[in-house]
Formats: sequence, C-alpha cells, structure tokens
Amino acid sequence: MLIRSFVPAHITAFFVPRFHDDPLKAGSLGAGVNLEKGVNVFVSVETEVLERHIHVAFNGEPVKREEAVISYSVAEEIVPAGFTGEIEIWQYFDFPNGYGFGNSAGGALGTALALSYKLGGTWLRAAQVAHKHEVLNRGGLGDVVAQLAGGMEVRVKAGGPGIGLVDNLFFEGYKVLVVPLGRLPTREVLDGEVVKVIEAEGSKALEKLLAEPTPERMMVLAREFAEKTGLLSGELLELARELDGVLKNPSSMIMLGKGLFALVRESEVESTRALLGDLEVSYDIVEIYDGKPRVERWFEGEAK
Repeated sequence: MLIRSFVPAHITAFFVPRFHDDPLKAGSLGAGVNLEKGVNVFVSVETEVLERHIHVAFNGEPVKREEAVISYSVAEEIVPAGFTGEIEIWQYFDFPNGYGFGNSAGGALGTALALSYKLGGTWLRAAQVAHKHEVLNRGGLGDVVAQLAGGMEVRVKAGGPGIGLVDNLFFEGYKVLVVPLGRLPTREVLDGEVVKVIEAEGSKALEKLLAEPTPERMMVLAREFAEKTGLLSGELLELARELDGVLKNPSSMIMLGKGLFALVRESEVESTRALLGDLEVSYDIVEIYDGKPRVERWFEGEAK
C-alpha cells in the first residue's frame, strides 16, 4: 500500500519577494493560478529494515541528495529521528522542472503531506516544513502557500503557511494556456539586480489588483509587470504579441520560466490552436485546479 498526494502546478503572474532570516516569515506577495496538472507523489514506508534509508526518484529515475536537496531535507525533517526503515518517495511531474510550474514546491509539499499522512502529523506542520526548505534552498518563496489555496490566488501578506495570508479571485469559464519553452532558474533571478525593479513593479500590480480583483485585471497587470521588469523580452515578447491577436486577455510570462501563459475561453481555443500550430510551438491547455492538494491511500492498480 502506498500513500499518494497530488499538488497542483502553480504559475505566478507577478510577485514581490520578501526575504527574512526566519524562513517561515519569508515569502512573497503577488498573484497566480493553480492547474489541474502538477506533481503526483507516491510514498512507501517499510519498517522491517533495521537501518534508516530514504530514497527519492523523479519520474521513475532515482536521484541523489544533491539533485533533490529540498525533497530529501523535507523527508529527513518529517521522519522521526528514531525511525528505522526504508522510505521510498516517487515524484512524477506533468511539466518539466525549472520551467516555472512550482515543481520543487509541489514535490516538497507532496512529500511532506504523504509522509505526514503515513507517520502522523498535520497539514499545517507539513506545509511549513515544505515552505521552510523551499526558502532555505532558494527553490521559491510563495508557491507552497499558493498551492495550498488553489484556484486563482492572491498573496496579500508574505510568509509561510500559518503566517502568510492568501485570498482568491472569483472566476468562471476560463482554462489556462501554457507555452513552456525553457528553463529560467529562480535562484539566478532572486540573486540578481532586477530584484529591486521586481519589488517596485510587483507592489504596484498588487495594489491595483486589490482595487479591481478580477481575472482579467490580473492578466493585464501580469503583462505590464513582465514587460516593465524586462523579464519578458525578445522572442518571448514577440510570441506574446502574436497571442494578443487571438485572445481577449493579454498573455504574459510564466514567473519564473521561459514561457507564456494566458486565460482562455472555450470560444478562443480553436484560433489559439491554429496560431500555435502554424508557429510550430508546443503548448497545453489546462483546467484550473480550484481546491487544496489531495492526499490519500493508493493501492496498486488504481489509475494515477
């Protein structure tokens, strides 16, 4: 018997980083959207082994600790100090790592939830452990609290679970177009000089969204943020302008990844597919995940 957790992929539309020596007080302000696709985590715990072993695999391939520091760190903290046994953690990602879909947070949170379900714990503590190691290892700042909230979320107070405050936008009839084109390491951006510009422009965007809290306004502000910070430029900006010709709402950059996202109505799907097909660009159209992550017992033979 396995434990399975599902954590939605999360796209950040715009953000304001908030750093703090206490990782639970660090986080980000901003807004974004959660997707029906994301990270599935399967956990197996065997207690008949006399030594303590923890193993992590990505998409079926075992990974060493240096390749999955966040997930290993989460597991080592959640598993009791005196525990002896074999713990295997399999993480399956619907989107590639490093493309801005919150995979590291999804893996961390999914691992913490599944282990806590099996070994004992609470949602809050599991989420705090995941957020803590995300922050300490520069995986991200606001994905964990956003993924806990689901839907179209607005982070109005920075901090980890139990400290940060997340609200949600009402929405109806939208799907999310994603055009993932490449990697953009979060660490490189957060360590760069552009952070000051991000803080200023992100704060303006959040203030304007709270004054007019709608999905349509979020996309307008996301695009303004992406262009004014200089993160959206070159060929990616050209592609965004191409999409503007077939969509009512502007597309914007996935924060932080080399890719685009947009909110689309069913009536816009056909023209969007035609455009991206002509341009020979890979894409996906995904439902919005409007709920919190799931964790449950999973028996072999059930559909993933």
